[in-house]
Amino acid sequence: MSKQLIHILKNTAGVSDTDIEDAERLMAEKGGSLGEVLLKREVITESQLLEAMGIQYDLPFWPRLPMEPLPSDLTQQVPIHFLKKHFMVPLASNGGNGGNGLGVAGRIGPGASGVAGADASDGPGPLGGFIIAINDPMRFQALDDLIRIMGALNYQVVLSTREAILSAINLSYDLNRDSAEQLVQDMEENGATIISEIEGASDLLDDTSDAPIIKLVNHIISQSVKARASDIHIEPYQDSFKVRYRVDGILYDLLTPPKWIQPALTSRIKVMSKMNIAEKRLPQDGRMEVKLGDQDIDVRISTIPTTFGERVVLRLLNKSSSLLTLTELGITRAQLDLMAELVKSPNGIILVTGPTGSGKTTTLYAILSSINKPDINIITIEDPVEYQLRGISQIQVNPKINLTFARGLRSIVRQDPDVVLVGEIRDRETAEIAVQSALTGHLVFSTLHTNDSASAITRLVDIGVEPFLISSSVIAVAAQRLVRTLCNECRQPYMPDELALQTIGITPRQAKDGNIYQAVGCPNCLNTGYRGRCAIIEIMVMDGNLKSIILQTYDSNRIKAAAKMTSLRQDGILKILSGMTTLEEVLRVTQR
Repeated sequence: MSKQLIHILKNTAGVSDTDIEDAERLMAEKGGSLGEVLLKREVITESQLLEAMGIQYDLPFWPRLPMEPLPSDLTQQVPIHFLKKHFMVPLASNGGNGGNGLGVAGRIGPGASGVAGADASDGPGPLGGFIIAINDPMRFQALDDLIRIMGALNYQVVLSTREAILSAINLSYDLNRDSAEQLVQDMEENGATIISEIEGASDLLDDTSDAPIIKLVNHIISQSVKARASDIHIEPYQDSFKVRYRVDGILYDLLTPPKWIQPALTSRIKVMSKMNIAEKRLPQDGRMEVKLGDQDIDVRISTIPTTFGERVVLRLLNKSSSLLTLTELGITRAQLDLMAELVKSPNGIILVTGPTGSGKTTTLYAILSSINKPDINIITIEDPVEYQLRGISQIQVNPKINLTFARGLRSIVRQDPDVVLVGEIRDRETAEIAVQSALTGHLVFSTLHTNDSASAITRLVDIGVEPFLISSSVIAVAAQRLVRTLCNECRQPYMPDELALQTIGITPRQAKDGNIYQAVGCPNCLNTGYRGRCAIIEIMVMDGNLKSIILQTYDSNRIKAAAKMTSLRQDGILKILSGMTTLEEVLRVTQR
């Protein structure tokens, strides 16, 4: 990195001499550029580095790129792998601003290779004006190769983030591929040919085949990953079948192909996940890994036989995405402070409760990540192991060889652990071992399927744990739900009517002082009005009063009335007033 760029970073990003010296030392030890080291150490952000490079090389920095696809003939000329490898993308110019509202000079060029510019209004096309977004201006050889492939005479180079460039690449190449509907239409026109292809196992196993059924399965998975879906449902009915995906907890229709494609689609998925394609009468489970660009997706598949054929559900787990922290989950400052105190306990049980899909495991992973230190021995037993955590020993439950939660937990306590995570307390044996582990000096985390935190006590007693053991081992119970967060691009402020405020429990004064928004919908959020989810949570700490009540009764209503905590509904109200979510979302996931 040149002295000029270091000087710019000092002025624009506040980088200190100490930061530069530390980075240079690490660069000498491990290699890489100074900019990469500063990014890894989080001294600067990618945007700050690109802004500085823009000043140095006299190039504009575009944090966002226009969402306008390239012409199909250009996507056929330029390989997508080349663009993703070098983090660059050509953008058809549009009146000199690329359609992004950021503005570009009226003339395009000169570029990195010194090609003279022409008026931006020459328009897009292989020989017209182009804007080329790059992430690293030092990759001039790759840039020259791209210009030569495109045959571009006039262009301007801009800098942009890796995320923005990858999004622009995926948009152009996804839109210029055959759509799922077009693939289905092609299959309808060539039905006899398709069936003969499906009967040959070799064609199904060949991922590079042009067989429409293979292309259709790949397209369904890629579109679902792009939409941030967590599940894909293939549901058979009497005269049709439907493909749906779940985004932010809500199911949306993706495709309704003709009924005769159903067995072919199911067989293809079963082959990919190494299931028995001949067995259609019994439920089966399988898994596979797929790669989509720079994303590694772990797919778990479940099939069950129904009256009208096999129903298939694919659970998508993006292993490339980083683990969320407690702050990113939407937990308030007061709850964070309380959680920080609880995890300092040398022993005891901390339970996280909620229905399936409420984010219990994600919260526990975030907690473990916050306490994961070299001087602490953390061991988990899970079903399944959803994320690999560095520095933590994780055990996968395997009922086929009798490796159950109870048996694994019994062995874990002989491994001298400080912290133990049990994926779920399902039976009396697991619950009793967890309690004994807590009483003998271990901090135990686990989950339960109950509606609220007070019901967890009732559930433990129902499983067969004695009340006096619960009161002496359990230190806290957290219940949580996931609500969809509003899309920042299209949300609109409004004032709900008095009846709606009264239903949720918000006073007119709170509404006036808060920032209440409603969902609208835009392309950024797939026209749903929501993008992403956050947790609403209640934490019931077992104080002396609660412990004495549990010894007398395990009625959840009495326990809840005596607990001093912010309830799920009250935490949801705080999220509404802060503009994170809507009244409808909180009402949907909470109950009185």
